[in-house]
Amino acid sequence: MARMKPDPDPDPDPDPLSSIRVGITAGSFMGGRLAAVGAMLRQGIDLILPPRCYGCGALVDRQGALCAACWGGLRFITDPRCHHCGYPFEYAMAGEPLCGACLAGLPLYDRGLSALVYDDASRSLILAYKRADRTELAAPLALLMARAGGAMLADADLLLPVPLHHSRLFSRRFNQSALLARALSRQSGIPHDPTLLVRVKRTKSMGGLNRSERMKNVRKAFALGGSARSRAALSGRRVILVDDVYTTGATVNACARVLRKAGVAHISVLTVARVLSPAHQ
Repeated sequence: MARMKPDPDPDPDPDPLSSIRVGITAGSFMGGRLAAVGAMLRQGIDLILPPRCYGCGALVDRQGALCAACWGGLRFITDPRCHHCGYPFEYAMAGEPLCGACLAGLPLYDRGLSALVYDDASRSLILAYKRADRTELAAPLALLMARAGGAMLADADLLLPVPLHHSRLFSRRFNQSALLARALSRQSGIPHDPTLLVRVKRTKSMGGLNRSERMKNVRKAFALGGSARSRAALSGRRVILVDDVYTTGATVNACARVLRKAGVAHISVLTVARVLSPAHQ
């Protein structure tokens, strides 16, 4: 949006830099005072409401942190892993190795990464976030995602959450993926848009469905939303799809199909956790 031009000064300052100097000095002074007041307020809040581990509730040194026991219970996904979807390998392999699923047929997105293995430890956090209305967990979970996908975020133009159908959004009251995308946006500075992808078909729960059933379930479930201008602006962009859990990839693949048709140049997928086969649990 173009900025409004200020009215011409009828009596210009003989030293044009003087007002700038005053502004910088005042801004620095006020900024320092405000920062000091903010620090005092945070200390006061911590005295009244001591920071607690967002996993088990034990006392910790700062807000939004995990205690040592809960942190140690998390299983982070790191290399070696599938070059395309991020599935972890037991052993390193030369080149850009692919997992069996990607060898059978590459997903429509370009790269996928997950922060954690979906197991008892991560499941308790994610279910508390999604089903116990603990929306304050969005920020710390997004930090784990940013830790895993730093390079991915560095190249991204836009964050898009996987959308919920309006009927499910009404019953749940919030879209967990949209809150994660918003938290990632605040942490990274990358813009997010919760309106550009919409779920146009109410799909049945994915629980208990195999890969082919999941793919059929989400077929034609998504479409572009937002304004015509924002849809047109997708062409040539580098987009990250944000979701909480990656199971078979059917949902993000269906979203990627829509984005490909819109001309998106590069599609990444970033999730909190990844479901592994029983052999890797």
